[in-house]
Amino acid sequence: MATSLLRKNVHPLMAAGPSLLSSLRLSLLRSISSSPVRFSAPLSESASVAESDSSPNLSPRPGVKILETYKEEFEIGSRAISFETGKIARFANGAVVISMDDTHVLSTVACAKSGEGARDFLPLTVDYQEKQFAQGVIPTTYMRREGAPKERELLCGRLIDRPIRPLFPPGFYHEVQVTANVLSSDGKHDPDVMAANATSAALMLSDIPWNGPIGVIRVGRIDGKFVFNPTMDDLSLSDLNLVYACTKDKTLMIDVQAREITERDLQAGLRLAHPEAVKYIEPQIRLAEKAGKRKREYRLSLISDKSFGKIKSLSESPIEEVFTDPTYGKFERGEALEKIAQTVKAELEEEGDEDGLKYVSKAIDTVRKQVIRRRIIEKGLRVDGRQLDEVRPLYCESGTYPILHGSSLFSRGDTQVLCTVTLGAPGDAQRLDHIVGPPTKRFMLHYSFPPFSINEVAKRGGLNRREVGHGTLAEKALLAVLPPEDEFPYTLRINSEVMASDGSTSMATVCGGSLALMDAGIPVREHVAGVSVGLVSEVDPATGEITDYRILTDILGLEDHSGDMDFKIAGTRKGITAIQLDIKPAGIPLDIICESLEPARRGREHILDRMEQEISTARAMNDGSAPRLATLKFSNDSLRKLIINRKKIEQEAGARVSVSDGTVTLVAKTQTTMEKALEKIDFLIGRQIEVGKVYKGVVSSIKEYGAFVEFNGGQQGLLHISELSHDPVSKVSDVVSVGQQLSLMCIGQDLRGNLKLSLKATLPAPKKNLLDSPVHVASQPPQETTISEDIISNSTPPVIIRPAEECDSIANKLLTVKRKSRKASVDVSSQRPQETTTSEEVSNLTPLVIRAAEECDSVANKLLAAKKKSSKASKSSLRTSLLKGNKKGTSKGTVAIAEELAQIMNPVDEEPKDEVKSGQMKIGDVMTAKVHQIRAHGLVLELSDGERGMYKFQEDGRKDFEVGEEVDVVLSTFSTKGIPIFVLVD
Repeated sequence: MATSLLRKNVHPLMAAGPSLLSSLRLSLLRSISSSPVRFSAPLSESASVAESDSSPNLSPRPGVKILETYKEEFEIGSRAISFETGKIARFANGAVVISMDDTHVLSTVACAKSGEGARDFLPLTVDYQEKQFAQGVIPTTYMRREGAPKERELLCGRLIDRPIRPLFPPGFYHEVQVTANVLSSDGKHDPDVMAANATSAALMLSDIPWNGPIGVIRVGRIDGKFVFNPTMDDLSLSDLNLVYACTKDKTLMIDVQAREITERDLQAGLRLAHPEAVKYIEPQIRLAEKAGKRKREYRLSLISDKSFGKIKSLSESPIEEVFTDPTYGKFERGEALEKIAQTVKAELEEEGDEDGLKYVSKAIDTVRKQVIRRRIIEKGLRVDGRQLDEVRPLYCESGTYPILHGSSLFSRGDTQVLCTVTLGAPGDAQRLDHIVGPPTKRFMLHYSFPPFSINEVAKRGGLNRREVGHGTLAEKALLAVLPPEDEFPYTLRINSEVMASDGSTSMATVCGGSLALMDAGIPVREHVAGVSVGLVSEVDPATGEITDYRILTDILGLEDHSGDMDFKIAGTRKGITAIQLDIKPAGIPLDIICESLEPARRGREHILDRMEQEISTARAMNDGSAPRLATLKFSNDSLRKLIINRKKIEQEAGARVSVSDGTVTLVAKTQTTMEKALEKIDFLIGRQIEVGKVYKGVVSSIKEYGAFVEFNGGQQGLLHISELSHDPVSKVSDVVSVGQQLSLMCIGQDLRGNLKLSLKATLPAPKKNLLDSPVHVASQPPQETTISEDIISNSTPPVIIRPAEECDSIANKLLTVKRKSRKASVDVSSQRPQETTTSEEVSNLTPLVIRAAEECDSVANKLLAAKKKSSKASKSSLRTSLLKGNKKGTSKGTVAIAEELAQIMNPVDEEPKDEVKSGQMKIGDVMTAKVHQIRAHGLVLELSDGERGMYKFQEDGRKDFEVGEEVDVVLSTFSTKGIPIFVLVD
């Protein structure tokens, strides 16, 4: 038909060059498109070529090549989609370009001409490539070109492989290669689903036997509404990412990532996805009718019925005996089956059956599957004797290795997985070089399947498609319960090491990973568990329809191998978080898929009960194993300083420093390392000064009145001589030296905004005796200062035997307090002084005088009360006042103390003291100064030795001063230039 069509519509180019026809295959020229695309060699002639193309009667100019293209356009989910073939990759068995907006993906298929030897499997390879030119970017690698396949490329290849593999005919073991290339990407659409549909269309166009086509669609859900073919922005808002593949009436593959979607909502999404996916099928059929090739005759590697019957008769009964014996374990059962295979092989060698020997392994495997499936369908008996919905025995252990950040050991039957959690800084997040999706990933789950887990010897290589796929499935399942990044900024990595495998290690990884996350103290909302559901069915050979089936919960590895599907479902008690469905037959009805969700839910809840018995809430992260993380904010200038000193901080402190978007993150293994790093940052970069906080500083210079200290990234503060120690200091250099590093507390600012620092505030306060401190009265109202006889003439209180020297010492202590500060106010306490003398001291004292405790306290009370009444009281008046209070009980020692106190408080009778010199002034010194100058905000005061100081007006204070007026002042502080600052004496 194609030949007759060419004869009726002879193209002028073909008539002009008959040699061209001989070089072209007729199979590539099925028909002429209604709108052929032509390219002109000379660029200047493009306009004339376009004019000539508009008229079919005009012949094209020399040098013009005709590319016959076929295109099918359709619309799904408000997205315009098209299939196109014939323009590029014309030598492949099949090539199709699919387009959606500005995203274009090319998929090609190629098949080997003949099979190499006897195979018992289909060597199908799917390579998916995302090169950076598709988004207009040069690769950032050293060679500036793409290297080995990335994880995403492997996952997209698996997404294409899983739905197309079951549709190849049985016995077709020729090598097939699928290559999908992203030609351009606008960043709006994920090309993986587009590549799967393009691959289906390419297989339909090729001469490779394949029972397609299929349709693949992505479904999201935003605010409870399902969205078909969502963009990447839509997926960021969606709580569902469902990829569904099917034929016209059966399901082939399901891949789900969700945020705890219920089984009911998932079923609704699946039933809506099926008719939308079918819309991809009809355009492929139409395109194949236009440009498809006739399917080639390939040799199928199938055993003859006669040879298979002979092998079955020899092996069926021994195989049934093996599966009937419940004492067999996994490896014992495997050894028994291997002996049966060797026996059958020896029998065939004696008979000389070459055909049977060629396929003996595949035939015995088929017999074994038939035995297992018949026992499950007819008797409901599983390989290990469990019920159909029974989960294997469970073992859970958290904190397996306490030194790790988090660890767990999970076993289900013979399947065992060790999971560990490692926490890192935000800068440790994985950088993704993908053409779509986020640029980084802060949660990673790496799954490892070593050969010893199945008692085999094999070479370990690079990235394995199976390991990447299983790890990603578990990662998606756990991602739904992780805390948001703003609440928990750590980068997380889970390592899943399979210790033993007998079915569904990926779901064991989900359970073990959830236990390890809680053991690490990560605040996950609740546990996630997973279970694998299988299917065994009977099919009518005539119609291909399923006549009977059984659903199995928690399948073994042998049941997975012999069954029809591996339906992995993970989630919490609230709903499903991840699903992966792989099948072996050419499709399973959607009703059976939905029916499998309920037994999976029951099995998942059974596992969750056991996991919660081991650990139900996240542990605290303040133990020794968890790393410490601190997040700091700095200005742009401080960030520049930090970046310059970053290596120095990491080397000297031992912490890791990462800077991202103006935020600095510190990660340290221990709290000591974290504190050291923070101190280093405070010293080099500085932070906002807060009064009361302690800072590290270095003495830069020493003056008579104090020392200047550089701290907090170059800032300076004054450490006054009065703040060096709790004890009096006569010389600053006796305590500190230039270059000495100190821990200082910021105690405020002076009038000019200069920072004031204190060393003594960071030192432990000296132990105070009760006698060293003023005594306060809290329960009695203030009394009049007049001392009368009525105060002590009341009923006599209980007496305490106390040495007279101790009572006199109380007054001496109070006198010492008076000497230190003339303005110190002393309140009288009603509490008794605590006994401060030891038994040895009491024995050495002079004879005791019995005196009421109130009398001792009253002496001090009267002394201070008299001072409050008049600071200029004479000795005689004070002595008389004291003696009036208690004429009978006054001792000679008390009278002597009263006379001494009267002398101190009445300096009129003493010689005048020397004036305080400016170089010897201390904070708290009281002196007389003259008003030298009156300014707008204060006074300039002149001291006796000519030194000048400052006084700042107070809001409600006195302001009517005169030049030359003498005022009593107290030294309050010093300015940064050493100028004394005073306040008035009340």
